[in-house]
Amino acid sequence: MPEHRAPERGVSRASAATRAPARTEPEALRAAAVALLARRDFASSVLRERLVAQGFAAANAETVVAELQREGVVNDERYAQNYVAYHAGRGQGPLRIGAGLRRIGLPAALVDAALDDGPDWAALARRVHTARFGRPPSSWAEKARQARFLQYRGFSSDHIRAATGADPDLDSSL
Repeated sequence: MPEHRAPERGVSRASAATRAPARTEPEALRAAAVALLARRDFASSVLRERLVAQGFAAANAETVVAELQREGVVNDERYAQNYVAYHAGRGQGPLRIGAGLRRIGLPAALVDAALDDGPDWAALARRVHTARFGRPPSSWAEKARQARFLQYRGFSSDHIRAATGADPDLDSSL
């Protein structure tokens, strides 16, 4: 009786791609790229990584991504603007959003431009603070806790001061 083995679990696509020879069919590569883009927008670097993970040759993936960029199908600037809008809508600040865009591999100039075109960050910090806490801090401990929360969300110290209502009169009474 033949022995049946379950497929291995935990094998990543990258390791599977390194075992198989790289695929070079340009039509299949372009079709795979378009199929990925049909689901959602990708930065060019992420799209390239996904295609290589599917077993396509890195040089061919680079060529197809460059073609898609020339055609306007892949646009890193549009991706950065959409990323900023989405994450700001979720209450994240510019520091956290910028770190995410840099981690993806977008150029710093593109990240800075997208963040500059983003919402009023101080007003967003106030909205996030009000939604979470509802009132200004009444003690130093509470102020520190609220500031840590906003810092985790990715807001700068200026935004945090604006959101927590830090003014010299209030600070001297705490």
